[in-house]
Amino acid sequence: MQLELAESDLKSVLNRLKRAQGQIAGVARMIEEGRDCEDVVTQLAAASRALDRAGFAIIATGLQQCLTEDPQDGENPTTPESREEMRARLEKLFLSLA
Repeated sequence: MQLELAESDLKSVLNRLKRAQGQIAGVARMIEEGRDCEDVVTQLAAASRALDRAGFAIIATGLQQCLTEDPQDGENPTTPESREEMRARLEKLFLSLA
C-alpha cells in the first residue's frame, strides 16, 4: 500500500514531525543539563503526543484513501480479499500507535 498525502496533509504531518524532533532535542539537552525530572517528562510527553498525532494523521489518510478508492477506476482493482487485507494492515498500524 503506497500512501499518497495531499500537499496540505503532507505539510501538516511534516510540521508535527519537525515539532517532535525539536522537542526530543530539547529533552536531550534538558537531561544533559540535569534539569528537573518533571520538566523532562512533561517535554517528553509532548514529543510523544506530536509523534502520535503525526502517525494518526498518516493512518487516517490511508483509511480515507482505502474507503474512497474506486475499484473501477484504479489500475489495480481492489478485490474483497485485498480490501480485507488492507483493512487488517491499517488496523494493525492504528493499534501500534494506541
